[in-house]
Amino acid sequence: MACITGQRLPGQFWVLWVATLVNRAGSFVIIFLTIYLTKERGFSESAAGLVIGLYGVGGAIGVTAGGHLADRWGRRPTALLALFSASALMVALGLAQDRITIMVGAAALGLAAESARPALAAMITDIVPEADRMRAFNVYFWAINLGFAIAAVLAGFATQAGYLTLFLADAVTTAVAAGLIVVKVCETRPEVVEHEHQAGSLRTVFRDRVFLGFIACNLLLALILLQHMSMLPLAMIDDGLSSSTFGVVIALNGVMIVVGQLALTRLLARRRPALVLPVSSVVVGLGFGLTAFAHTPVWYGVTVLIWTAGEMLNAPSNAALLAGLSPVTMRGRYQGGFSLSWQVASFLAPTLGGAVRDNADNTTLWLGCLGLGVVGGVWGLLAAPARERRVAALAAAQPEAEPVKI
Repeated sequence: MACITGQRLPGQFWVLWVATLVNRAGSFVIIFLTIYLTKERGFSESAAGLVIGLYGVGGAIGVTAGGHLADRWGRRPTALLALFSASALMVALGLAQDRITIMVGAAALGLAAESARPALAAMITDIVPEADRMRAFNVYFWAINLGFAIAAVLAGFATQAGYLTLFLADAVTTAVAAGLIVVKVCETRPEVVEHEHQAGSLRTVFRDRVFLGFIACNLLLALILLQHMSMLPLAMIDDGLSSSTFGVVIALNGVMIVVGQLALTRLLARRRPALVLPVSSVVVGLGFGLTAFAHTPVWYGVTVLIWTAGEMLNAPSNAALLAGLSPVTMRGRYQGGFSLSWQVASFLAPTLGGAVRDNADNTTLWLGCLGLGVVGGVWGLLAAPARERRVAALAAAQPEAEPVKI
């Protein structure tokens, strides 16, 4: 039977939703990797930033390959290979002792874990009708952050049982998520004729100037947001705050999204994604910029709430606009190109953040984040008309392809 029916938010979407929630609820390692490396393995701040950066390098390769495989091999096999590999590599990284092995393990884990991202996003785009995608991505983003909130709180206290526990629990939840897809999700890749399948390549993606501008703006946003996993915990430690306090403060990000994201569904449905994105960039930049003046848990919590508001506006609008900018037969590769901006940021954010901390101070770092947010906002506003014209042109030129039947 066909994997996709005409119903809104069909059953397979909800299976992916649950799988994502399970996986994110166990995503302990990436949240606490900086603290683990500096406190447990004796890495310097710069060396720890380099390891996080190597995870990003692996992820950059992973999303590029994952997007290509999702279009050519299939969404489901690509996602399963990525998730099961990531589960095994999580255990290996937790057991690694010497620095070279840890660096190689981090890069390999980034490649495996992040190669699932374009395949899963393409599956949702395949499954959900265009009119319901903003709603679907809003709900999906809600699940991601509910899981993140759970992980942040539990991991902060689970470290007392030893950091290896975090790696093992993360591996188990990743494998469970993959198991749900094995049992409940079939292939969603649309059937295309051979000349359509061969028409697009990664070169096509990176020659699309409108799309390149879109992902460049996202790169600026990602450079800001990813400081919460690399430099924010170190800044809090500088102020004498514990890892458990960091866990509670950063959990406010997930809690706020869990409480408020669904309430934004109706509001965002009436807004143009191309115009919401510039606003979100400025709000995120403002939240991180105010971190320059934070020294207590309460003040850190306030800054988290501000930049979380920007993130809440950004994620579903970004996903809906990305879906509109992606040709039907190249959804995996366009998702991979977009995800590549996050992986580049995964390398640059901790590397540049660590360098700024080493050579200047926290104030310079956080005010720099504010500057990037403003630049991204202005750029996005100027680019909005071209993006909307491209979405309209693609919608008129290409009807939805038929899904694969099994």
